[in-house]
Amino acid sequence: MPVKPPRPRLPSLNALRAFEAAARLESFTRAADELGVTAGAVTQQIRQLEATLGFPVFRRLAQGVTLTDAAREALPRLTRGFDMLGQAVQALREAEPHRPLAITALPCLAQLWLSPRLPALQQAFPDLQISLTAMEEPPDPRREPYDLALFYRVSAEAGAQQLGDDAILPVCAPTLASQISSAADLARQTLLHDAVWRNDWARWLAFALPEARIDSGRGPAFSLYSLALDACLSGSGVLMGRMSLVAPHLANRRLVAPFAQAMATPDRPTLTPAIGPGAHARRGEIMEWLARSAREDSPSALAVL
Repeated sequence: MPVKPPRPRLPSLNALRAFEAAARLESFTRAADELGVTAGAVTQQIRQLEATLGFPVFRRLAQGVTLTDAAREALPRLTRGFDMLGQAVQALREAEPHRPLAITALPCLAQLWLSPRLPALQQAFPDLQISLTAMEEPPDPRREPYDLALFYRVSAEAGAQQLGDDAILPVCAPTLASQISSAADLARQTLLHDAVWRNDWARWLAFALPEARIDSGRGPAFSLYSLALDACLSGSGVLMGRMSLVAPHLANRRLVAPFAQAMATPDRPTLTPAIGPGAHARRGEIMEWLARSAREDSPSALAVL
């Protein structure tokens, strides 16, 4: 009777995935962000992998860690393997015709641009389910399945569509606007900032009030634009508003622009469709509907200035 030797025991898939991400990104912290876990969890998974293999895959140095030669040689094949797994999962998704259409968006665009349009979108496509995920960075199509991505981009890649022009200008509650008629008045107000766009105040002041002596960095910064906007609506200060996000509030007079000089921005909301296997068959219809909605809103946004 022939004897068949047992197949070698493979390490945990989660451990391999943690190693591949940490090695590719050259950072345990960035790998944790990509995988949606803590850096400690990544460290634990890599230790588990090393225990299974019987040798280290990272050299521990005083300044951090670096890949061993064997790990560096294996990394490209592991990366290709996980990319192929991702493509296989995409193909499985394509086989389900009634799955939700997956949209991923920057948190501020998901909350302030897309969410208000969802009721009308659902009414226009009553038989279509939609899932919406907020992400800080555009998804990697090889590892993060999506059908449409909505992020600020300077230029549109092939197949993408930019949703009109964008601009920045100070906005505030009407009660606060009555106290602001000059640069000197603005200098006495609390400036509200989005943490990512903290430089917007400096850019706008250099554009519109170059002679004004205003400290563009003072005032609180918020990790979410929606939080900064809530503070602005409550009268807590003056926010550097993005027209793509605050135009509805200007149109209904919940916010006022005390200065009319709007500064055009190179980055603008951009819809990018998935093009690989597994992409939702109706993504083009939804993309065109959203683009048309942006065009219809554009005149009213400009009229408030």
